[in-house]
Amino acid sequence: MAIQLICCSHSPLMVTGIEESGENVQAQFFKELDSTCAALHSFNPDLVVVFGPDHFNGFFYELMPSFCIGTAAEGSKDWHLQSGPLRVPRALATDCVRFLQSRDFDVAISHQMKVDHGITIPLLKLTGALARYDVLPIFVNCAADPRPSFRRVRRFGDAVGEFLAGKDLRISVVGSGGLSHDPPTPRLEKSPPEVARRLIVRHTPSQDELDARESRVIDAARDLIVGKGPCLPPSEQWDRDFLHSFIDCELEDFDRMTDAEIDRVAGFGAHEVRTWVAAAAAAHKIGSPRPELRFYHLIPEWITGMAIVVAQ
Repeated sequence: MAIQLICCSHSPLMVTGIEESGENVQAQFFKELDSTCAALHSFNPDLVVVFGPDHFNGFFYELMPSFCIGTAAEGSKDWHLQSGPLRVPRALATDCVRFLQSRDFDVAISHQMKVDHGITIPLLKLTGALARYDVLPIFVNCAADPRPSFRRVRRFGDAVGEFLAGKDLRISVVGSGGLSHDPPTPRLEKSPPEVARRLIVRHTPSQDELDARESRVIDAARDLIVGKGPCLPPSEQWDRDFLHSFIDCELEDFDRMTDAEIDRVAGFGAHEVRTWVAAAAAAHKIGSPRPELRFYHLIPEWITGMAIVVAQ
């Protein structure tokens, strides 16, 4: 048994070529991401476990689980990213669901999971492909209020880690999301009926619809750079406070974190740090990896505080 933990921010704007607001910061991030990719390949995992969010591309309010494990999964086509099937070991995924049930987690199961950039970006950037390694995709609801509490997320990660600890495998555990960012994602309670319907009813958008949606995000990023709304700027202080506790493995500190605080200070997208907490909890049940901060910087044109943490 060997364990590797990788937690990294994602921003779909990192795949757009949007103009840089700071000198060479994007290149520094990509350089460290390439180094992390090389570390994963060198580790040569038998299984990559990805805790990731969704952005109303695969999961909708018609039926929104707190957690879902895919026994089969396919990448969506958002942000012109590579789509196609992930290489999911079906029997292992099913066994994981049954184990979680024995630990009082009635996790949802999907035999046809659709994963968007919250999972496809880390797979493409860290492994080079969607299906290079066996992948266990684990969805954590971070966008759709009400969300699972941080305490529940941590305990869910613990339970996943207990299951994985019983396997004689080399495992890379990935947490994908965050840090502080406030993208123009529509909120159900503040949306007009036609937008609310898109959040509720499962819908596969056309490429034109995706392009229009993504153009609005790019425009919002450019507005943020010049100090215009509607997005809150990412918060370096919030990010560093989070990273300090995370690096020190003080995961129970996050049990006190509230959604209201995150919305007010760090932005709507910062709820995605739930994936980091779950991934780290799982990794620590398997072994005792010591996290190391490899990169941190605000990248305003990506709307996000971008960080990479690795432990092996």
